[in-house]
Parts: sequence; C-alpha cells; structure tokens
Amino acid sequence: MEVRAKKALGQHFLTDKGVAKSIVGALSASSEVRDVLEIGPGTGVLSGLLLEREDIDLKLIEIDSESVAYLLTHFNGMEGRLMEGDYLRLDMSRVFPGPYRVIGNFPYNISSQIFFKILEDKDRIPEVVCMIQKEVADRIAEGPGSKVYGILSVLLQAWYDITPVLSVGPGSFSPPPKVRSSVIRLTRNSRTSLGCDEALFRRVVKTAFNQRRKTLRNALKPLLGESANTSDPIFDLRAERLSVEDFVRLTNMIAGQ
Repeated sequence: MEVRAKKALGQHFLTDKGVAKSIVGALSASSEVRDVLEIGPGTGVLSGLLLEREDIDLKLIEIDSESVAYLLTHFNGMEGRLMEGDYLRLDMSRVFPGPYRVIGNFPYNISSQIFFKILEDKDRIPEVVCMIQKEVADRIAEGPGSKVYGILSVLLQAWYDITPVLSVGPGSFSPPPKVRSSVIRLTRNSRTSLGCDEALFRRVVKTAFNQRRKTLRNALKPLLGESANTSDPIFDLRAERLSVEDFVRLTNMIAGQ
C-alpha cells in the first residue's frame, strides 16, 4: 500500500531518514512533560522514531484517511494513539488534560494557521519542533528592522524563543517541493504576562502590519480615536521597526487613549 501525496493537503513526504532523526532528536527529553502530539505524520518517517522513545507519550493527528490506513497497517502501537481529523479543529483539552509538546512536518499551506492555534494554547505548550518552509522560518525568527519581520514574528517571539535546527533541501522529500525547508525549535520563554491587554495587543500588531508601509500614525487609525494623541515619536515609525516590548508600550498607550 502506498500513500499518494495530495497537492490540496500540501503534502511533501520526508524520505531522508537522517533528517528525520535530527528532527526527532531536537525534541528535548523532558521528565515533566511526557505528552507529545505529532501533527500530520503522513507516511510515518518521524512517527516510527517517536514511537521508539520511552520518554514520551505520543499521540498523532492526521487528516488524510489514506495516510491513516497506511500508518495503522505499517506501525505497531498506532491503535489508540492515532486520530483521524483536522488539527485546526481539534479540541486539545480533550486530547491532553495538561501540558503537551508538539512536533511535526507542518503542511506549508497551513503552517501559519497551526502557529496561531499553538499560540491559543501557549500556556500548555512548552516546546514545538517543526519543519516548515524556510521563508516562513526566517520570518518567524527575524528581528525588528527586517522586511520579512511581521505578525507571526512578533506574536511568537512574545512567548517563545526560536532556535534554528536544520536547513533541508527539496531532495529530501517526495515529491520535492519547489522551496527549501527549515527545522526550528520553539521553547516557551519565562513570560507569564505581556503587561497589557493581550487581545488588543494582537489587534495592534495585526493592524500595524496590514499596512506596514505606512507610519503607525496612519496604519493604526482604525484603532485610534479622532482625538488620540499621536505625538509620541513611536507613531512616526513603521511596524517593522518595533520590538515586542515596543508593541506592548504602544498597546498600553492606545488602551489609555
């Protein structure tokens, strides 16, 4: 039985076992958080190695019924661990009652959506190891001042330290993607609070970057009242110049208008 890569699902199956070992090895040993979720196991190149690790309790979520059938047939121990469904619609509180970690080769076409869902559960997810499109990985890890620094950069860096692990070429996949890939690790930082209204913080970040060529004075007009005081020099800047801390200060300024 073979699994056909489906373009609609953004599937490019990793075939390089050396890369697979590096990805699984990047998931730290943790005596405190044993529960691990693999997103999109596909043909199981990571799954087989993860099942061998005695320090984790693995569950897997796969949307492709063909892959599910393949995994159940080819790997012992899948019964009771493998769920067929859409991670983006999965209620994680029903899967793990406490903290859990995430690993996977994320489908390129929904990687940003996956990160937004991870952020929703950030207080229960201390670590993420994933392979994504290199362009997205660079964007997430980039700091202020770069043209690729954006919404995901700020929102993820507010809560996670991002470490590059490995760069992967197209030849490591079947079928080969047209882009390079990167493996990164996200480790929850020590921040317990932003020190501002989190919902407003997200709105400020998204609104600012949605018109990133404009100064913040103009880009943030939808959030500022007509009588808002925009004399602070921060309003002369564009979104890409602001650090996480700058966005926190900006959020508090807007909240106090």
